[in-house]
Amino acid sequence: MADTKSPILNTEEMQTAGLHFGHRVSRLHPKMKPYVSGIKNNVHIIDLEKSSKELQKALEFVSKAVGEGKTVLFVGTKIQMKDLVKQAAEVSRMPYVVERWLGGMFTNFETIVKRVQYYKELENKKATGELEKYTKKERSMFDKELEILRKKFEGVKHLSKLPDVVLLLDVKKDITAAKEARKKGIKIVGVVDTNIDPAYADYPIPANDDAISSIRYILDKVTEAIGNAK
Repeated sequence: MADTKSPILNTEEMQTAGLHFGHRVSRLHPKMKPYVSGIKNNVHIIDLEKSSKELQKALEFVSKAVGEGKTVLFVGTKIQMKDLVKQAAEVSRMPYVVERWLGGMFTNFETIVKRVQYYKELENKKATGELEKYTKKERSMFDKELEILRKKFEGVKHLSKLPDVVLLLDVKKDITAAKEARKKGIKIVGVVDTNIDPAYADYPIPANDDAISSIRYILDKVTEAIGNAK
């Protein structure tokens, strides 16, 4: 029975959003076969009834985790989904990574925390005018450094401990994040298209990981689940 806090799912809406379009038949991962319902124009079609059930499980898990005060890290580094992921994470008041995944984000977390701390200190120095004592050239160098640090760490600047859950909007693209999460025992909720092993995720969501409409639909449901749980 579905959790009352979980969003209502509709396979017609999922189809309209294009969740059912997989990859070309030549790129099928064998373990995704159970989630495929057919082929159209040499592209695998994902079974939305099965996808809906898996998404429901994922949403119920996220809702329960957030209800227990746990943190979900949103990860989506594909160019076309960056803004969507950042916006959804901010609405949910959760950390996010939308630039390139930094190797060691989970497995070398202590070092990442130190770099984030340095970024926050430098940001504070700029805000309070403490950098004004430096030359124009030095201030320009600080500004460039701040911009690099901002790109890397803005989404995780308030992350003081490892997240409890990681939401991967494309498991194949951010496979390093999935592998690191697995090593650190962090639960993975992940969008898996027809070309990736769904076993990488604890809660796989079989769906199109390329179309903005597909990712937007999933993110809308995740933010709704998080909002209901708070």
